[in-house]
Amino acid sequence: MKIEHVAYMVEDPPTVAAWYVENLGFTIQRAGDAPIFAHFLADDTGAVMVEIYNNSKCTVPEYNTQDPLLLHLALISDDIDADVARLTKAGAQIADEPITTPAGDRLCMLRDPWGFALQLVNRASPMVS
Repeated sequence: MKIEHVAYMVEDPPTVAAWYVENLGFTIQRAGDAPIFAHFLADDTGAVMVEIYNNSKCTVPEYNTQDPLLLHLALISDDIDADVARLTKAGAQIADEPITTPAGDRLCMLRDPWGFALQLVNRASPMVS
């Protein structure tokens, strides 16, 4: 089996999707209207998608109160320091400062402007192609 997408709920899917397109380089593969406003966003490979939506059957989690280690979206970064500067200028907040792991991976945990955790990763030895 192959993963098509991972989904998470937000208050305002169109606004979140627009920020992800502008700042993370995602593309909208499909966007739905009210009441759910599901947006399927593909990364720059086109092989992985994230669904951003809002369904009144559930309550949007308070992502900003959750430890980022519970749930985060990891993104490959060629230059973590430059991406941190760019994304914080666009409204993201640093959750954990950049670190280098014993394996040589460089990591930084951010929160998007709505509190969802985004981890920037630069692997010493890439794990995906």
